[in-house]
Amino acid sequence: MSDDSTWLTVSSGALTAQINPLGAQLSTLRDPSGRELLWDGNPAFWNGRAPLLFPIVGTLAGGVYRVAGRTYALSRHGFARGKPFEVLSASSAEVVLRLKADDETLAVYPFYFELQVCFEISGSTLMVRTSVRNDGDAPMPASFGYHPAFRWPLPFGAARALHALEFDLEEPEPIRRLDAAGLVTPIRYPTPVHARRLPLADELFKDDVVIFAAIRSQRLSYGAETGPRLVLQFPDTPYLGLWSKPSAPFICIEPWHGMSDLVGFTGEFSEKPGVFIVPPGAHREIGMQVTLTSG
Repeated sequence: MSDDSTWLTVSSGALTAQINPLGAQLSTLRDPSGRELLWDGNPAFWNGRAPLLFPIVGTLAGGVYRVAGRTYALSRHGFARGKPFEVLSASSAEVVLRLKADDETLAVYPFYFELQVCFEISGSTLMVRTSVRNDGDAPMPASFGYHPAFRWPLPFGAARALHALEFDLEEPEPIRRLDAAGLVTPIRYPTPVHARRLPLADELFKDDVVIFAAIRSQRLSYGAETGPRLVLQFPDTPYLGLWSKPSAPFICIEPWHGMSDLVGFTGEFSEKPGVFIVPPGAHREIGMQVTLTSG
């Protein structure tokens, strides 16, 4: 991660965020009192904060994928999180960054893409809007995901064990899990959500990420029953991942348009669940909002 002197700040007074141009990563999110809501990337647990996942989400079977009969290698979650983004504009309320294809990306992802990310704060809401554009002359398959890690517990005095997620809708569908290679197994597990509520506990994450592969809600809130909470909206993503490590002081709430390969998957990248196709000259918009409520 680059020196924080290069980070860009947006603020409304009710909420302040800093964005690192390396990976266009949201790197701090603070309330009006300066209390940090976002994980700080302590490598003792996990050195990420809120990486952007592109052009894949999760892990590929054998570390490779196929396009038009050719094989390409990509590491977990793709390359965007490790690439410097160009700053297109920056003000006290809005920052816009861009990543375009280059020789390095074309060697592992043979498409002329443009990834443009806008961070905007209005009142107590941070809006993140990502545009995935195809600047090439062939249909472009892609996945994209958000991976924000929030403090667990939030810094408002409630114990870690009192934190929970509240979904807008009932979530009766089974969840999915990963095997030791990071691939989605065929087993469906009973939903951990009951009456729209999911209490958070280390036990949830003993087998890595919890995957809602048929999420119904487009909105949830996170926090303790008393005090301020965070409300996330994710209207454009059909999957949701929840991830932490046992005893770690963060919880990742991850809206995804894509996920790891299924065990045994050998098809073309375009056939992978969650992959979307962007026609030549077109773009796909994927947004997320985080709102700090007063409780």
